[in-house]
Amino acid sequence: MKCGAAVSGEAPAPDVSSCGFRHDAFLYAGDGEFLDGASAFIDEGLSAGEAALVMVGPAKIDLLRRRLGAAAARVEFADMERVGRNPARIIPAWRELLAGQPPERHARGIGEPVWAGRGQPELVEAQHHEALLNVAFADTPTLSLLCPYDLDALAPTEIDEARRTHPRVQRLGRTDPSVSYLQLPPRAKPLSGPLPEPDGAPPELWFGPGGLHEVRDRVEDEATRAGLDPGRAADLVLAADEIAANSIRHGGGSGRLRVWDDGRAVICEIRDAGTVGDAMVGRNRPRLLARTGRGVWLANQLCDLVQLRSSPAGTVVRLAMRHRD
Repeated sequence: MKCGAAVSGEAPAPDVSSCGFRHDAFLYAGDGEFLDGASAFIDEGLSAGEAALVMVGPAKIDLLRRRLGAAAARVEFADMERVGRNPARIIPAWRELLAGQPPERHARGIGEPVWAGRGQPELVEAQHHEALLNVAFADTPTLSLLCPYDLDALAPTEIDEARRTHPRVQRLGRTDPSVSYLQLPPRAKPLSGPLPEPDGAPPELWFGPGGLHEVRDRVEDEATRAGLDPGRAADLVLAADEIAANSIRHGGGSGRLRVWDDGRAVICEIRDAGTVGDAMVGRNRPRLLARTGRGVWLANQLCDLVQLRSSPAGTVVRLAMRHRD
């Protein structure tokens, strides 16, 4: 598949190893190696007149500002632990960077979506995001991304996954093609795959046309019982209402709701008989007059995590709201 070929539904991700879009994993050990690699990448872009956005944790932002000195004023910084708490928000942030520049101006970014301490569901979605970057920007030769991976803090399996989701890997100033980069599986069906079952057996609520009030009431009751802050509970109710409405409109006219507390977050799950073929669902800001695409987008903006899986057997969406912001 050539650069810029359209990708949708269950089509495989394009081979971006020779595309204009640059997406490198940057393996580092210790703050010194991080600063050397990150500052060199940013300096190269600034020297070429490129826009630059760095999304890493607050401690690394402080270190990099000091290393860059006066040049840091020409770089935009954002806390990845907030922007990327829900990894589905990261691609829109890169799109905003590009949208704020003239079409011909190049941009580059550093984004660290995988860090030690992420819960397993968040880690899975962050890795899924890394693979989707190769789809989202395959036809964007004006963007270069560098994704740091901490060799001291991350498990070997997480480093292996970085090699599978990035066409190239940087280490100690050297860049090489990733021999384990996966152009096809397991991303050929980017929305497929099971989600782990919760402990216990949360009760199910079947709903159909006219039943959205039952969905809202059930989610509100469970969120209140779990002690969610009222504002966060209201956001979860709104997100669940949007997803349940999608089930009625696009998922066969009905759906099933389960809500539970996993100790870290309140989880709301909605299943229906519909299928979703767009790998970018919820990651592209809907146009003002668009008739579809708002529900998952809104859920991603409101919730701490959204997991969506779809296959011919149906679609499941899980919404998570942490106990604490």
